[in-house]
Amino acid sequence: MSLITQIDQDIKLAMLAKQAERLAGLRAIKSALLLAKTEKGAAEELTQEAEIKVLQKLVKQRKESAEIYKTQERDDLYQIEMSEIAVIEPYLPQQMTRFEVEGYIQELMARIGATGMQDMGRIMGMANKELAGQADGRTISEVVKQLLA
Repeated sequence: MSLITQIDQDIKLAMLAKQAERLAGLRAIKSALLLAKTEKGAAEELTQEAEIKVLQKLVKQRKESAEIYKTQERDDLYQIEMSEIAVIEPYLPQQMTRFEVEGYIQELMARIGATGMQDMGRIMGMANKELAGQADGRTISEVVKQLLA
């Protein structure tokens, strides 16, 4: 079953259960997926990788907004963003822990023979490609910098 079909079913369930916060998050997902599907140059159907990228983008946007709202002490808006994150994240693949990312990066560094900061670009490129959907770029970057320092 495609993600859009699953979202449609979940929207119906949220409407019947009168779950306004969940409904808002699900509608945001559907809107983003439909927008990605109708973009110029997009394929007829979104691939699973494209759907994951769209969802990751939504989560990243909401996390950034939540940080801003928290620094501005806008708890009401912060809670809205966090509730939408909670709705979106279950549709993403299981994320790796920081410990798992560290282990993977150490193995990758040994495999390609990375020795210093000059190798950061190669490591980041390979890690982002291989860990797509399993870890966010910020975590990967922090781990790589820590291990290369």
